Amino acid sequence: MERKPIFTGAASALITPLNEQGVDYPKFKKVIDWQIEKGISALVIAGTSGEASTLTDEEHRQVLKFAVDTVAGRVPVIAGTGSNDTAYAIDLTKYACEIGCDAMLVVTPYYNKATQNGLIKMFTAIADASTKPIILYNVPSRTGVNIEPATYAALAEHPMIQGIKEANGNIEKIVETMALCGDKLDLYSGNDDQVIPLLSVGGKGVISVLSNVMPTETVEMCNKFFAGDIKGAAKMQFDMLGLIKALFSEVNPIPVKAAMAAMGFCDDYVRLPLTPMEEAHKAVLLQKMREQGLNV
Repeated sequence: MERKPIFTGAASALITPLNEQGVDYPKFKKVIDWQIEKGISALVIAGTSGEASTLTDEEHRQVLKFAVDTVAGRVPVIAGTGSNDTAYAIDLTKYACEIGCDAMLVVTPYYNKATQNGLIKMFTAIADASTKPIILYNVPSRTGVNIEPATYAALAEHPMIQGIKEANGNIEKIVETMALCGDKLDLYSGNDDQVIPLLSVGGKGVISVLSNVMPTETVEMCNKFFAGDIKGAAKMQFDMLGLIKALFSEVNPIPVKAAMAAMGFCDDYVRLPLTPMEEAHKAVLLQKMREQGLNV
């Protein structure tokens, strides 16, 4: 029997609205409700775009609980529970399972890094502690470590490890991973500029920054591909490329915070070491948003 994916289509790697006082929960609710209204497939809470690295432990837990309560089962909630401290990741994963998150997004360990054997042991320990499916998050540009195809194949044998958010940008490695893992791991693009290429090798969708700003269109791009309209899906990928580039003209989530602030969803506020977007870059971003028909 074929295993059902956690989601197909587009999941937003959601921002966390912040201000000088802390998390802005009324604006967070507004963002969540708007995303669901616009047809998003799932929501990733407290990932990279949600500034998890500068949330306190208490804030991280509160943000997850608030999201689960606000979503109220309308779409899957995927909790960012990864850490370079395996014990902390296990503890946070257990908490996310208890409060009703539907899946976990677990990033590779950053700074201390790991060997491939260390990755297998770490992810296995977290998966052993989880009662919900786990999506492995591979983003070597941020963490300094890459999950190799053979490592994915070993981890795919664990019943709780069900997906990959792949942001290594290396199509050859991704193809090799899919050749080894087949239907055992669901592939999600972690790069908005590579959605269609990854769908073409069996991907189930994207965990997206772009969909914070354009949720309906990001889902539609995936759906066109799944419906067999490859040319139409590719055209959407091409048409949105200018905005995608602008959203990554500074380190994520600086630009998407600026974009969402321009749309009235949050303050243009990020925590150090991140800083608000430079005006020259912001001008390009706003122009690319207007070209997509956004009222900013």
